[in-house]
Amino acid sequence: MTKESNVSGMEKNLFNSSFGIKLTPEQIVQTISDFIKLDPNREYKIIVGTDSEKRAGDKADFVTAIVVHRVGNGGRYFWRHIEGRNIHTLRDRMWREVLTSLEISKELAVLLRNASLDKYAFEVHVDVGENGATRTMIQELIGAVRANNFEAKTKPESFAASKVADRHV
Repeated sequence: MTKESNVSGMEKNLFNSSFGIKLTPEQIVQTISDFIKLDPNREYKIIVGTDSEKRAGDKADFVTAIVVHRVGNGGRYFWRHIEGRNIHTLRDRMWREVLTSLEISKELAVLLRNASLDKYAFEVHVDVGENGATRTMIQELIGAVRANNFEAKTKPESFAASKVADRHV
């Protein structure tokens, strides 16, 4: 039995807060709502990004970050770590990052809409850029994000993936 299969479905859906508290997506939406209510006249962005790191064999660990950014005045973030997925190539890993971000983004968008939260921009940050081995994948990965009706950002603007998630991978 792999480490991943030992984790219950509920635990896999939990995210960590910066305070070390485990939260469900519903609790994250409530926290985002409370954060926006503290200063409702500001501009907000809700951002999802995933980063990964290759491990021994054909394994990779993935971290997804959800960031609520009060533009010009900080923000909060939540993150989830999933260990030991079978990944054979860099292309597979980049696609898994994007698909993971899209899965979370779709769930989060529904929860935000159900909570009547609409005063924000929504972005998906993709950990690819013009430099490095991933440059040839930019158009296809961005196309996948846009095909799911989300705004996509790449390096150097993709801080949710390349900085926040990367910090916990």
